[in-house]
Amino acid sequence: MGEYIPSTSAWVAEQVELYEGSGGTEGVTLRDTGLPVIIVTNRGRKTGAIRKTPLMRAVDGDRYILIASQGGAPTHPVWYYNLKADPHVEIRDKTEVYAMRAREVTDSAERQRLWDIAVAAFPPYQTYQQKTERLIPVFVAEPVA
Repeated sequence: MGEYIPSTSAWVAEQVELYEGSGGTEGVTLRDTGLPVIIVTNRGRKTGAIRKTPLMRAVDGDRYILIASQGGAPTHPVWYYNLKADPHVEIRDKTEVYAMRAREVTDSAERQRLWDIAVAAFPPYQTYQQKTERLIPVFVAEPVA
């Protein structure tokens, strides 16, 4: 794999460092919310570098739901494009690490079901969707056999 390049967002870089540096025993919640996060590791589509992003923990059985909300910003987060280019990800959920393959969910019924699970896990997603004109993408990360 390529070289790891930390996020330019200080809080993201710090959270990833704390989460991974502790082996998944610290930094496992979003700032002061107490809500659980996972670390998604993927490859940058332009640089080939390793990228790591904390995302809210939303699960559907042994699959993880990844919401490309970027807080309701008008554009998709960079990791959205990275996953479209290379769907192979590693998910760290506290002390466990899984090799997975992510796919964008385009079927409306499946997307709605997964969206509802994600909103139940992190209610602000609903507000983020109301803030933006874009349809916030939903990915599902599934175990690699």
